Amino acid sequence: MNIKTIYLFLIVLISNIVLAQNFTRQDSLRGSITKERSWWDLKKYHLDIKVNPADSTITGSNTIDYQVLDQYNVMQIDLQEPMQITKILQDGINLKFQRDGNVFHVFLAANQIKGDNKKLVVFYSGKPKIAVNPPWDGGITWKKDENGKPFIASSCQGLGASVWWPNKDHMYDEAESMLISVNVPKGLMDISNGRLISTKPLKDNTTTYTWQVTNPINNYGVNINIGDYAAFSEKFKGEKGELDCQYYVLRNNLAKAKKQFQDVPKMLKAFEHWFGPYPFYEDSYKLVEVPYLGMEHQSSVTYGNGFANGYRGRDLSGTGWGLKFDFIIIHESGHEWFANNITYKDIADMWIHESFTNYSESLFVEYYYGKDAGAAYVRGTRKNIQNDIPIIGQYNVNNEGSGDMYYKGGNMLHTIRQIINNDEKWRQILRGLNSTFYHQTVTTNQIENYISKQAGVDFSPVFNQYLRDTRIPTLEYYFKEKQLVYRWINCLEGFTMPVQIALNGKNKIIQPSNEWKSIMIDTTNPKLTIDMNYYVAGLNSTE
Repeated sequence: MNIKTIYLFLIVLISNIVLAQNFTRQDSLRGSITKERSWWDLKKYHLDIKVNPADSTITGSNTIDYQVLDQYNVMQIDLQEPMQITKILQDGINLKFQRDGNVFHVFLAANQIKGDNKKLVVFYSGKPKIAVNPPWDGGITWKKDENGKPFIASSCQGLGASVWWPNKDHMYDEAESMLISVNVPKGLMDISNGRLISTKPLKDNTTTYTWQVTNPINNYGVNINIGDYAAFSEKFKGEKGELDCQYYVLRNNLAKAKKQFQDVPKMLKAFEHWFGPYPFYEDSYKLVEVPYLGMEHQSSVTYGNGFANGYRGRDLSGTGWGLKFDFIIIHESGHEWFANNITYKDIADMWIHESFTNYSESLFVEYYYGKDAGAAYVRGTRKNIQNDIPIIGQYNVNNEGSGDMYYKGGNMLHTIRQIINNDEKWRQILRGLNSTFYHQTVTTNQIENYISKQAGVDFSPVFNQYLRDTRIPTLEYYFKEKQLVYRWINCLEGFTMPVQIALNGKNKIIQPSNEWKSIMIDTTNPKLTIDMNYYVAGLNSTE
């Protein structure tokens, strides 16, 4: 069989396997490390595009530099409908390619020799999907500001960056560096990731802005933000020296932004304490106003929270502490450590981004208002937990798990902190995660094993219960003849986790399992309370 016949046979085989799991072949092509992806290692991109607000189109090219890992001649490039690839060049040769839904298979003419460094240029155009409810249902947002000028932005986590530009759209392989050149009408600016290295006015009344990213970057972290921006800046003296901080907002919002964005240096100070140095000093930190709520685009964090504290003016914790800070500034910037520095390989492990970043909100509160305040905040978010489906999704099909990855995940981490019972060790674990996995893509197992090893505690029962099951462990107990008898119920078989209780006001740590255990008590009128910082339930079955 020739290579195209073999390729079609494999596609049919994959299709039959995946359909049996209620996912389509497109899900598999999008979410798995296919053979057409695995043989080449992405090195860098140069995205060079023209954005035309008049007809909502994007045209241009993406130059892809890569290294050959294994000899193979079919490459998968992702670009979602209705966008079209018009031409692909390698070594000056027009390559043949074949579309299969949101995937293009490119048939390379030259032999791909292991160890070689190669590049190809993908030319494309079209009207990308319009964002329906960004950033959750993303794409490109085409709006106008109050002065009638275009106000445009991208957002594409989950959906994938291939909704607006052609790339290797799987999180396991990041570009090691990137150039982003964006041509826009005169009078508008494009703000993208990294540092602005050139501004080039053209004779057709357009301007091209070129941004350089020197650190590894995931695809969904790449963004364009286009508007009539005004800018201001400051320098933050951090753990790695001076960090350049730039702020871009619509011209009419400059005064409000200068006041509201004072949360940025506060955030940086708190998160460098908890997580270690900001991970992208070389590329700077930017906060950019956009026509949607906001997103964690690397070194180009986007903001649309109305220049007010809370989440659109609300306290998600219901405790009052959530109105002490601007939620979008703190949360989306927290993702610079957990999402952009440490990045999941598969979206099924999205909790690595969202659970830690949810918990970062309470750590910010704790840094400025004390440990009790931070604990109250994270406990307050429990009312938002659904316990509907497991937090971890299904692998290899671009499937994320429950939205509980935010509030339940944050409370799981808070519970783990109680078990470790050493705040400085906990802080060093958080910092150690960011140094050990610096600029890397990771799996859940890597994160779980690191925390267990550094804590000296096997947390696998805890991770299995909270990430892979929907039930909340319940401490069932009763009193009998000066004994406290207890066990865990509503949990996985073999679940065990220590918990702190108070017996008539005296704190004690017990080690329940699925089996009944007992301890002697010295009172005939016992009263038991469970430390509320553990995310568990209690059931007194004495009666």
